Amino acid sequence: MNKIDKKYKSVKIPGQISFFEEKENQLKQFLQNVNPVSFEDEVFAEIEIDGGTNNNQAFSTPQPQVVNPIVDENRKIFNEMRQIARDTQLPSNFNSHFYNKQTRISNSKVFYKQAVFMKDYEDDYNGYVEFSNYFPYYQQMSYAQLRTYFTWRTDVRKGNVTNVSLSYAFVYIYELIHNIGVADSQEGLDKLMFFWRAFKRFDSSIDKYMIKWIKDYHIYYDLLKPFKEFVRENNLQAHYAKVFMYETDMNDNFDLFCNVSKYDIRKSVFFTDDTKGQLSDCFCTVIQKLRFVFNSAGIIFDDLIFYPTNKMSVWTPFKDALFYSAINRPDKKVVFSDKEIYICSQNFWSFSSTLAMNSGRQLIGYIMKQTESELRKVTKFKHKLSADIHLVDKELIKKLESAGLSLENIIHEAVIEYYKESTKIVVSVDETSLHKIRLEADDTQEKLIVPDIEPMIYFESSTAETSPAISQTVFTDAPIAMQDNWTSLFHILGETEVNALKLILQGDTNLKHFADANGVMLEVLADSINEKAIDTIGDNILELDDSLTIYEEYINKIKEMV
Repeated sequence: MNKIDKKYKSVKIPGQISFFEEKENQLKQFLQNVNPVSFEDEVFAEIEIDGGTNNNQAFSTPQPQVVNPIVDENRKIFNEMRQIARDTQLPSNFNSHFYNKQTRISNSKVFYKQAVFMKDYEDDYNGYVEFSNYFPYYQQMSYAQLRTYFTWRTDVRKGNVTNVSLSYAFVYIYELIHNIGVADSQEGLDKLMFFWRAFKRFDSSIDKYMIKWIKDYHIYYDLLKPFKEFVRENNLQAHYAKVFMYETDMNDNFDLFCNVSKYDIRKSVFFTDDTKGQLSDCFCTVIQKLRFVFNSAGIIFDDLIFYPTNKMSVWTPFKDALFYSAINRPDKKVVFSDKEIYICSQNFWSFSSTLAMNSGRQLIGYIMKQTESELRKVTKFKHKLSADIHLVDKELIKKLESAGLSLENIIHEAVIEYYKESTKIVVSVDETSLHKIRLEADDTQEKLIVPDIEPMIYFESSTAETSPAISQTVFTDAPIAMQDNWTSLFHILGETEVNALKLILQGDTNLKHFADANGVMLEVLADSINEKAIDTIGDNILELDDSLTIYEEYINKIKEMV
């Protein structure tokens, strides 16, 4: 529609009357209706009010009062701390639970700056609020959670470690690995160890993290004592067995190979508080003999177990923690062994370490199990055990056979040598006492001698008949004994347990539905089968990890049994 085609006219909108104009009009209307009053004959007093400078002011204006609000010093400090995060450029998803590498680096930087700011802060909050978060730090905490944490930290620094949410504990550990609140790295290590020992009573899940971070702490910081010495003083060899693998300390080697082995001897019924020392020493005697025999044949034992170490890889200190490297570290090299080296160059870390090959793990598993089998024999343990050499890598076996080496023979000889040496009775003779005994014996003999009345008649007797029988260790035929044991196992297994084994052999390793259908927990079912196996064949046959599986060496036996 064109402007010239309009069929309507514009209408002016009446103007709005202001508030004051409206009141003025109302006042005028009121005055028009008021009759004037004459004061000619009236007596009145005139009152003058002083104190106003504005003659046009018709009424008094209230004066503003100064308000003094109560200041929360804790909140003020927390706000200043939070401002650090605002001043630090963060990725858009820094509060996300799906942490990427860049987010963690940014959060680590914020945490470090905030931790330095709050390093001397103390609190005495009476309340308590739970806290749980992934890679926790201050910025994620509410006001009440911050007060809860810093009150708890105040007590911890005084030596009073109490139970709290695990996330609070991790925040405190993060502070210590940054050396927040300590004079130097040695004090930081001492406080880390103190807190670890104290808090693990409430939640032992921190063990797996502290084991890694304590080692990282020794690599990253400069400490007075070598790591190996620290480990020995704190009795932590079982956690760091790999560090000692090339030393002559036998116990350390045993722990290492238990972690490497396909067969974990520590789960054996033969491994008890009474026998673990014997097993450890015997196994390490076997390893020493194998090293010697292999070296004589030009074979390096360790090369059969571990990958070669000729490549440096990137190493990140405190990888699973919220850690920010605020200070450039000097170039350094940390050598735990000739197989484990850490290098810092221009604040960039790299490392070289060994990894066990699958064939190496199989070899150690066989050596460990065969050693236990031989030791069971010589100690006359009630249950026999067999180790299947066919589970060892075929190429490795060929290599040993071509060099004229027999694993079974070497292990057998080493166990016999160890047992003879360990059970040998050592008799010490005091020459002075022995001479005195001889004199007393001669005197007694003279008193007992009487003249012969009749000639003595001697009779020869067969020494074969009168001599006491020499004690010998007699072993039954192992295969026959094992076969009888498997038959016994089959007869004591229940129908549900036999059916479970059949399902596993068919490839069904997730038996939870089967266990539920039979009204039994999967863990209880597995334990029941293993307990009966231990009572008959002397060993576990099932491994329950993510799924239920049969140990490789027993698969054929179980197929025959069921």
